[in-house]
Amino acid sequence: MQLDGKREIFAWSMYDWANSAFATTVMAGFFPIFFKQFWCVGADVTTSTARLGIANSVAGILVALSAPVLGAIADRGRSKKGFLLLFASLGVVMTSCLYTVSKGDWALAVAFYVLATIGFSLGNVFYDALITNVASAKRMDSVSALGYSLGYLGGGILFAFNVWMTLQPQLFGFPGPGGAVQFSFLSVGVWWALFSIPLFMFVKEPRRGDIPAFGNMARAGLYQLRDTLREVRHLKNIFTFLAAYWLYIDGVDTIIRMAVDYGISLGFDSNDLIIALLITQFIGFPSAIGFGYLGGRIGTRRAILVAIAVYLMVSLWGASMQRREEFYILAAIIGLVQGGIQALSRSFFAKIIPVDKSAEYFGFFNMIGKFAVVLGPVLMGGVGFLIRSMGYGSDTASRAGIMSLSLLFLAGGILFLFVKEERILRDALA
Repeated sequence: MQLDGKREIFAWSMYDWANSAFATTVMAGFFPIFFKQFWCVGADVTTSTARLGIANSVAGILVALSAPVLGAIADRGRSKKGFLLLFASLGVVMTSCLYTVSKGDWALAVAFYVLATIGFSLGNVFYDALITNVASAKRMDSVSALGYSLGYLGGGILFAFNVWMTLQPQLFGFPGPGGAVQFSFLSVGVWWALFSIPLFMFVKEPRRGDIPAFGNMARAGLYQLRDTLREVRHLKNIFTFLAAYWLYIDGVDTIIRMAVDYGISLGFDSNDLIIALLITQFIGFPSAIGFGYLGGRIGTRRAILVAIAVYLMVSLWGASMQRREEFYILAAIIGLVQGGIQALSRSFFAKIIPVDKSAEYFGFFNMIGKFAVVLGPVLMGGVGFLIRSMGYGSDTASRAGIMSLSLLFLAGGILFLFVKEERILRDALA
């Protein structure tokens, strides 16, 4: 199979442009706010937060438990594109359906959101695995980085446009901001579907012989998963990487998800937080590409360690910041490394796993990603509660909580030092 074709690489990368609109506009941007203010109207803040938390937990657990199994099945049938089409379609349709949910109908909103999140997350399992079909090991860092950079740019462009609609709804024919926000969900579905087309047209997936019946494919996939679970225990390099990745990506994801809440707790205005999010998005576009080239120059492993060190500094500085300008600077710094650490982690993992089991191994990779954001929030909350119980104010407790994330980056970085940048040969698995 020919690798490193420009058309195939660009087509593969465009899926990041397509589905990142869901991550920015829906997950990080409008859904949490609109859920509280529109679909949970009349409910107290604690109730709406619990509902949203349960929704995210249900989606995360379902994805984490099914990703390795589906990856194994896809490997057996050489059907990564087929599974990607299935879950991308689920995400597109369910996201678009959020446009139709009436005020106060929080249960229906949760159902559509959970299904859309499952489509988004499981689709990424097979999208990530397809990188081995378009890029050689030599080009994998730059290709992975291109995907993330286009994701930041595409997601940022649509999110900026949707923010503009909410700020000036009459200009776009909406009676108020609520109508503009609802329409933004539909715009994400259309954007996601439209820009996914190049991947399905131009990325090729070789098949070996006839495709087995789904029942046989599922049975063989489950047997393969069982065997791989046994193998991973003996593949020290892969196991060590996954452990290190769980620690440092937990810190990264916790900062992504808790930054807005932390900013609010420090008294920053919501407009400041939206500006900071946009800064991260647009700086992340060129920076992800830059990190891809950095990985090629100094090695993927060293570049990831640089990103971990930057995040360690961010968690310490963030605990002591006082001014809005510092929040913007930290958002810019995060933008410099956020896409890079995600892109290079993906390409590094692709380099050290068996190529013929890429979907299954990326199922484990995404499972670890979903079980991340477990330790970080617990650590933040636990440290904050402990400091508060000692008689300190809520401001000090919040700062201590964000500082505690430095432990994740420190531990993950130390563990990552023991990971080698080498592929496991198939003969070693016998």
